[in-house]
Amino acid sequence: MELRDAGYSYGATRVLANVSAKFPAAALTAIVGPNGSGKSTLLGICAGLRPTYEGHCSYKEREVRGWNRREFSREVAFVPQSLQMEFPFTAEQVVLMGRAPYGDGLFETEEDLEVAEVSMKLTDCLDFRHRDFRALSGGERQRVILASALAQKPRVLLLDEPTTFLDLKHQLLIYSLLRNLREDGMRVVTVTHDLNLAATFADHVLVLHQGRQWSYGPTKEVLTPDMIQQVFEVPCAMRGGWITYGQHA
Repeated sequence: MELRDAGYSYGATRVLANVSAKFPAAALTAIVGPNGSGKSTLLGICAGLRPTYEGHCSYKEREVRGWNRREFSREVAFVPQSLQMEFPFTAEQVVLMGRAPYGDGLFETEEDLEVAEVSMKLTDCLDFRHRDFRALSGGERQRVILASALAQKPRVLLLDEPTTFLDLKHQLLIYSLLRNLREDGMRVVTVTHDLNLAATFADHVLVLHQGRQWSYGPTKEVLTPDMIQQVFEVPCAMRGGWITYGQHA
C-alpha cells in the first residue's frame, strides 16, 4: 500500500495534502499527530472510504478507488473508532458480518463459524458472544469490531484509534495481537494518540501536523523529544524507551 502526494478536501477546505508513504508488509505503522491533523481522513483514503482523494493511493499497484469492493474487502479490513447498531444483533453475529466478502448464500458455513470463533478468542470477546451488541461497553464493542475485521482474513488491517475505550489490560492485549499479526506477514496501520503505545509496538511512525506530513520513518528516528515538542507542543524526555511528559521531564 502506497501513498504519493495524497490529499483530501471537504468542499473548499483542504484538510490533508502532500502525504507520501509506503506501508510495508510484515510491519506495524502508527499514524500520530494532534487533533485535526488529518489522521482519520488519511486512514479513510487507504480504506477506500474517500474515493475523491487527491494524488495517489494504491494497493498492489492499483488505485484504491479502482478496486472492486468485494475483492478489496478480502484484502483490506478497516476498524473504525466506533460502530452503531440499530438492530438487536449479538456480538457473534456482528463478528460474522466480517465474513460477508466470502458469502454466497443466506447462511454461514462451518468455516465462517470457525473463523469467527478464532477471531473472538484472539480479541477476548468469546465470553459475551451471545449478548446484544448494543448492551456492551465501549471497550467490549471495540473488541467485537476488531474480531469482525479479523474474520475477513485480510492482508492489510487499518485501525482508527483501536484502544480508545479499552482498559490498560486490553490495550496491551490488542497491541500485542497487532504485533503478532505483523510477524505473520500482515500490514498493520493504526491511528493512535498514545505515543507510548507507538514507541513500544510500532516499526514505523507517520507524523501528521496541520494536514501535512511532518515525518515518516523508523520509530526510534521519528519519535524524538524534539519532534514531540514541536508538533504536540509538550516538553518530554525518553527514558528506557518510554516517553515522560511535563516541564520536569
